[in-house]
Amino acid sequence: MSEFNEFDQQGSVPNRDTGSIISHAFEMYKGVFGYGIVAMIIYLVGGYIIQTLTGFNSASMMEEMRSSGGDFSYWNAPGLPMYMTFSGIFGILLAPLYVGLIYIVNKFNTKSQIEFSDLFIGYRQNFVNILIYSILSGIISSVAAALCFFPLIFVYPFLLLGYPILLFENASATEALGKSFNIAKENYAVFLLVTLLGGIISFAGILLCGIGIILTAPFMMVVMYSAYCAFLGKPRQIMYKQQ
Repeated sequence: MSEFNEFDQQGSVPNRDTGSIISHAFEMYKGVFGYGIVAMIIYLVGGYIIQTLTGFNSASMMEEMRSSGGDFSYWNAPGLPMYMTFSGIFGILLAPLYVGLIYIVNKFNTKSQIEFSDLFIGYRQNFVNILIYSILSGIISSVAAALCFFPLIFVYPFLLLGYPILLFENASATEALGKSFNIAKENYAVFLLVTLLGGIISFAGILLCGIGIILTAPFMMVVMYSAYCAFLGKPRQIMYKQQ
């Protein structure tokens, strides 16, 4: 059996503006980037295993696309349908890991002792709702991306606070989605700019021969935490106790 005790500790809270939120996220990420790298390595290793098992080769597909002169059918790539299926399932199952990184950021902010097992708290707390939220947000993002790339940019700000709400408020998936939407709706300009800057920084690692994405991609999770602090206050640290 388990329970969650909470207590207040010191910690910084950014102002409700883009610059303050991004600056706060930078300060937080400097202290936890090692755990972000671990999360990305797990993601990349899992993706490699899935490619191996399904027979899909992304590098080979990219080479064929470049040499085809534009006459290339993406969906006819060998193993792609199976790869997309298993990759999607794997992505959903990794959502609690991202929540764990947010949990670690809060422990860093409140000067609490961080343990490696903290990265996996999402698999112990509110696990089902985290998975459901991951599915719902994935569907919303996919629909927006299918319409055009730009609608996804404008839709994602409404999803920005979902994971922190699931973690710190133990909310249901629909409650987290609704609350995140309502707060973003009232402060949309700030949320849009924060999402844009956070996304640019997160994908900046691609410029470093691609491998740099390991260092930068987790930054978006930290942005979610900083935005949560700015608009909902610094959460009380959750302590997980086994009985």
